Amino acid sequence: MVGFVQVILLLLAGQPLTYGETVKKSDFPDGFLFGVSTSSYQIEGAYLEDGKSLNNWDVFALSPGNIENGENGFIADDHYHRYLKDIETIESLGVDAYRFSISWARVLPRGRFGEVNQNGIMFYNKILDNLLVRGIKPFVTIHHDDFPQELQDRYGSWLSPLMQEDYVHFAETCFKNFGDRVKHWITINEPNLVAQMGYQNGKYPPGRCSQPFGNCSAGNSDIEPLIVMHNLLLAHGKAVKLYRIDYQREQKGLVGIVLNCLMYEPLTDDDLDQEASARALAFDIGWVLDPLIFGDYPSEMRKYLGNQLPRFSITEKNFIKDGIDFIGVNHYTTQYAKDCIYSSCSLTGNRAIKGFVDATSERDGIRIGESTGIEIMRVVPRGIGEMIDYLKIRYNNKPMFVTENGYSEPGVQDQVEIILQDDKRVEFHNMYMSSLAQAIRDGADVRGYFVWTLIDAFEWFHGYAPRFGLYYVDRKTLTRIPKLSARWYQNFLKNNTQALGIQVADT
Repeated sequence: MVGFVQVILLLLAGQPLTYGETVKKSDFPDGFLFGVSTSSYQIEGAYLEDGKSLNNWDVFALSPGNIENGENGFIADDHYHRYLKDIETIESLGVDAYRFSISWARVLPRGRFGEVNQNGIMFYNKILDNLLVRGIKPFVTIHHDDFPQELQDRYGSWLSPLMQEDYVHFAETCFKNFGDRVKHWITINEPNLVAQMGYQNGKYPPGRCSQPFGNCSAGNSDIEPLIVMHNLLLAHGKAVKLYRIDYQREQKGLVGIVLNCLMYEPLTDDDLDQEASARALAFDIGWVLDPLIFGDYPSEMRKYLGNQLPRFSITEKNFIKDGIDFIGVNHYTTQYAKDCIYSSCSLTGNRAIKGFVDATSERDGIRIGESTGIEIMRVVPRGIGEMIDYLKIRYNNKPMFVTENGYSEPGVQDQVEIILQDDKRVEFHNMYMSSLAQAIRDGADVRGYFVWTLIDAFEWFHGYAPRFGLYYVDRKTLTRIPKLSARWYQNFLKNNTQALGIQVADT
C-alpha cells in the first residue's frame, strides 16, 4: 500500500500512482462520457446571499434532530464564492461532463409569486460559460430536492397539484435563460426518494410520516407518497411537453429524469422471494419509469394498492407517455428482498405501499457487501450491472447515463491521512465500472458515468460525516485537497494504463 507521505508527494509532483491491473477507459465505447456530479444545496452555501430565499432544506435543518450533529448547508463548501476554482479542478481531472443543479430559491426566491432573481441567473450563466470554454458538457438538474420554503408554507408543496405549475414555471425559466447552452436536462432528481424520504419516513423535508414508518408530527405514510409521486410525474410531463413544443427544436437538447436505483436480489432461491425482488423493483423503479415510458403505473402496484394509487386521465397519459429521452441512474448498492405476503416480516415490510417486501443487507448472517459510511450502502459491484440489465430489458434499452455512483469510507471521522489515502474508493469505482463495462458489452445503451461526487459535501440528513468526494474538504478552512482517488480518476481518463490498477477480489 502506498504510504501517506508518498501519496502527497506523488499528487504534488503529478506522478502516476501505480497499482496492479484495473478497468480502463478504452473498455468503454468511443464517445462515452465521464464526469462528476454535485447538487446546489450540498455544495453552494451562501444561503441568503444575493437575493436567494430560504429553501425547504434550510428550514428543515433548523429543527433540532433533523440533521446529524445539527449541521446544515448554510455555508456547505462555499461553492457560490469558489465556483471558478472548483471548475478549474473539474477541468484538471480531464472529465467530459459535469452534472450540477440549479437552486430554485436562488433563481425564483418566491416561485411564481415573485420575480426572477437576476443574481441567480448570472451565477449559473458564469458556471455554464466557464464549463463550455473548457470543453466540459453541462448536465443540468432543474430540481435536486431544494425549493423555496414559501411553496411549502403556501400550499404544502408536492402534496398539492399547484406545485406542478410552480415547477413548470421554474423549468421554463431555466429553458429560457440557459437552454442555448444546455444539451442534457434532468427534470427531477430521484422522485422515488423524495416521496419515500420526505413523506414515508420523514427523513427529508417536510418531514412527514406516520407509524410504523417513523414518528413525525403529521403525515400518512401509506397515502402521501403516492400523491407526491403523482404530482412529481405530472410536473415532469408538463415541463417536457413545454420543452418539446417551444424549445427543443431550436435548442436541440435532451430531457431525462434521474432515479435512485437500488438493486434488489431475492433473499433465497424460493419462488416467493424471486417474486418479491421483482415486486420491489416495480414499486421503486417502475413507480417512476412505467408512467413516463408506457403511460401508467406498474400493474404490480395497481394489484396491491388498488384505488389508493392515483389515476392519470387520458390527456395526462398522452403527455407523460414517452416523456423522457434518457434514464439517469443513481446507483450505490444492492439489497436482498424477502416476501412478506406468506412470511413473517417487519411492520413496514408488511405494508401494501412497500409491495409486501422486506429489504435486508444480510443473508444467513453474512452481509451482502463491505460496509461504507452509510449503513445501507454496502459494496456490491455486480449490482450496477444487474440494474442496467433490468432497465435495458424492462424499458427496451432506453438510453441511460449513470448519473451518480460513489463511495464513502466507514468511520474515519477526521483522520485526514486515512481520508486522503482512499484506496477503498479507488477499488469501489474500479469494480463498479468493470461491472458497468460488461453490461455495455452485453448490449446496454449506457452513454456516460458520473462519479458522486467532486468534493466532500453536505449529505442531507447525514450531515458532513459521509465523505463521497474525490477531494477532501477541510471543514474549518474549506480548502480542497485531492485524494488518491482524484489522481486515479485523472489517470483513468487519460487512459494511462501504466498508472492504473488495484487488485480486487472476485465479487
